[in-house]
Amino acid sequence: MAIFGVRGVTLPDQQWRTLIVDGDVLRTDSVSEVDLLWDGGWILPGLVDVHTHPGTEKPTDTFDGEVLRRHLREHRAAGVLLVRTPGSAARIPAWAYDEADLPRIRSAGRWLATPGRFFPGYGRDVGEEDLVAAAVEEARAADGWCKVVGDWMHDGPPVPLDLLRAVVAAVHAAGGRVAVHSQTAAGCRNAVLAGVDSLEHGMHLDPALLDQMARQGTALVPTVTVLGDIMARMGDRPATPVTQWLRTGFETLLPTVRAAHESGVTVLAGTDSLPFGNVRTEVRWLLDAGLPPEAALGAASWTARSWLGVPGLVDGAQADLVVYAEDPLKNPAILEHPSLILLRGRTVG
Repeated sequence: MAIFGVRGVTLPDQQWRTLIVDGDVLRTDSVSEVDLLWDGGWILPGLVDVHTHPGTEKPTDTFDGEVLRRHLREHRAAGVLLVRTPGSAARIPAWAYDEADLPRIRSAGRWLATPGRFFPGYGRDVGEEDLVAAAVEEARAADGWCKVVGDWMHDGPPVPLDLLRAVVAAVHAAGGRVAVHSQTAAGCRNAVLAGVDSLEHGMHLDPALLDQMARQGTALVPTVTVLGDIMARMGDRPATPVTQWLRTGFETLLPTVRAAHESGVTVLAGTDSLPFGNVRTEVRWLLDAGLPPEAALGAASWTARSWLGVPGLVDGAQADLVVYAEDPLKNPAILEHPSLILLRGRTVG
């Protein structure tokens, strides 16, 4: 098995270092006479998209393995070497975890939707009386995560707080974690008060809840990219209850993201929709929200990896990294142009 080095400025520590790639393992100790595969540039742990749904492209699609493979390769080509899929139309098949040229995966199994709170038949439809057991089942069948659709449209009630608390308690007792989709004020409130591990979207989130999120470790995944796309498509469409709900939610989202970061909430980068491999756009949105460059880029790299329990550029870590010709902390546009992509110790871009 080949052993080689990659030398450059590592992020986030901004140290000039030589990383030794020994199969699928990174070594940081010095090795004499090692051949350098790459010399120069800025080295990041592989990028991460913590909210992406490969395998389908619209709610009427049937989950398709070849579509999943294509979407994951699109992520890989952009330097996204780790993805979390918080909900899918079907459980991620075992082969997707093992293929050497595909990003590493963390899955939450199938979306869990109680009546009236999701696209019919797109996830796993369960009655409220079955939600706790289904959440534990999906968490055990996936990577310890489950995903609950906590609310849906502007005029519908969220999953009741007591029920969501029971879900969180049961999944935590089983060693798992709970992600909750929420895009209404009531849904966000219930998710935070229930102690979920990640709040997905967070539209209309009350800033008064941010301190509690920080204390209990609830991360915010705002998926600004997809909401920005919705705003662009909506344009100047006449005001209706739905368009007003969306516009108000988007107008307040970036200030909320900045306030979340300033309150100590872990803010993470997720894209939610097409095109796959577009997490760099979410980084730009986080910068627009006012996050410092290290926080915005970390949300799609080292911070996200740490949050998922995956080490970055340290001795013994997985050999997944991306190299850029310029410092992405100073020039985020360079994220569109990786110079070198290593996945599982192999050059893939």
